[in-house]
Amino acid sequence: MRIRVRRTGGFAGIERRAEVDTSGRPDAHEWQSLAERALASGRGTPPAGVPDGFSYEITVDGHTVYAADPRLTEAQRELVSRVLKEGA
Repeated sequence: MRIRVRRTGGFAGIERRAEVDTSGRPDAHEWQSLAERALASGRGTPPAGVPDGFSYEITVDGHTVYAADPRLTEAQRELVSRVLKEGA
């Protein structure tokens, strides 16, 4: 499973991207469960955010959803955080 996150916005307007490939990872099942929960509550179009807030594009195996601060679900927040931390 390939999970990509693109974060835009914020005070400085800096874009950040990262990707994680869960194939062969011992925790792949955990990533899959988290990704499914994050996608389930995502939107098909970018939602309106707040000034200086972050907007997110989350793509899992070619399926993309959008989210924005401050309305991220707990699963979206955790997935975004993990991908941006561990991804390349």
